[in-house]
Amino acid sequence: MRMITAIIRESRLDQVREALIAAEITRITVSRVSGHGRQTTEQVYRGQVVVPNLIPKVRLDIAVNDSFVDIACDTIIQAAKGNGGDVGDGKIFIMPLEECIRIRTNERGGQAI
Repeated sequence: MRMITAIIRESRLDQVREALIAAEITRITVSRVSGHGRQTTEQVYRGQVVVPNLIPKVRLDIAVNDSFVDIACDTIIQAAKGNGGDVGDGKIFIMPLEECIRIRTNERGGQAI
């Protein structure tokens, strides 16, 4: 089992979610987050150029069985990438998932996902 965490643009959330559903990945957690990497945006506030430190993004957390890791990552990349790929399109992190337990039924492991 793996935990996939993807940080993407807010404007791409609907495309990514629809693409994941089409790939039969329907269980995701979405959080609104802020951060920065290489992407910078300048804004004009009261006549002065201001570079904000944090940029709003969306974080997707998806627990998948090992056989769905490549499918999920490829789907996110295709749906989240801008026109040919731009700075700020996002990142994907893949971490091992030690255990998963469904509270309602007490199922464990891959069946709980």
